[in-house]
Amino acid sequence: MNRSRTSIGVMFNTDRMSGPSLVQFAQHLESISIDTLWVTELFGREPFATSGHLLAKTERLRIATGIANVYARDAVAAAAAAQTLSEFSGERFVLGLGVSNAGLANARGHAWDPPVAKLVSYVKAVRAAQISVPGSQEVKIHVAAHGPKMLEAMHQLVDGVSTFLQTPEHTAVVRQRIPEKSSLNVSQMCLLCDEPVEARRLARRALGFYMGLEYYHRAWRILGFDDADFTGGGSDRLVDALVAWGTLDSISERLAQHGEAGATELVIIPLNPTGGAEPHLPLLEGLAQ
Repeated sequence: MNRSRTSIGVMFNTDRMSGPSLVQFAQHLESISIDTLWVTELFGREPFATSGHLLAKTERLRIATGIANVYARDAVAAAAAAQTLSEFSGERFVLGLGVSNAGLANARGHAWDPPVAKLVSYVKAVRAAQISVPGSQEVKIHVAAHGPKMLEAMHQLVDGVSTFLQTPEHTAVVRQRIPEKSSLNVSQMCLLCDEPVEARRLARRALGFYMGLEYYHRAWRILGFDDADFTGGGSDRLVDALVAWGTLDSISERLAQHGEAGATELVIIPLNPTGGAEPHLPLLEGLAQ
């Protein structure tokens, strides 16, 4: 990987870690020169509070919400949180936003709005919010977007775009559709396991929730996949396209393909070959080298 062109991030469901373990994880990432830790928002820890604690316990590591659900708080609250975290951390905070999906919005008690219009209006409101704090902290706003309509609507409003469960070919298309100055964060599930049957079994387990979501089917169809690829937990060719499994060299090669296609940050999702809930540190340490 050409580290002069790309930075390295990590995304993982850290809600399963204890508080002290999460701090140790962030500090370890910093010690091996990982650039960014992307904090998820599911049904566990509040991501802005978590980000503040991790920023206070690290010195150089960027902390990003990956992603903060726009249905979880209003735009002014998100702007205030982002400004505060940026101020206190020396601008090491990145505000990552997304619409998530209808099921999670409904679970929170919200009616689902058309996603493009929802995210556009939310980002504009964040930008327009008048937050009364000393100084002028720059807040970087990144949004989760992989479809052509969302990219077209958002690319001039934000500082970066984050994609998820896509291929290097998709990365190249997105790079062409957004300004050259915009960041492109590409999340890639990675699994250090070179036994095909076991690797694909673990990959299918990691992909299980997403395999049933129609909006991912639409994106994958554009890449040449069809309905037959979405059954039985996903075809081998789809699983192999979405999850970089194998040796460190083969995983590095996949990440390099995203970098060559225009990714500015490679966001590693470190699946554990033992099937455990902990991130696989040997994978991260090997890739960080």
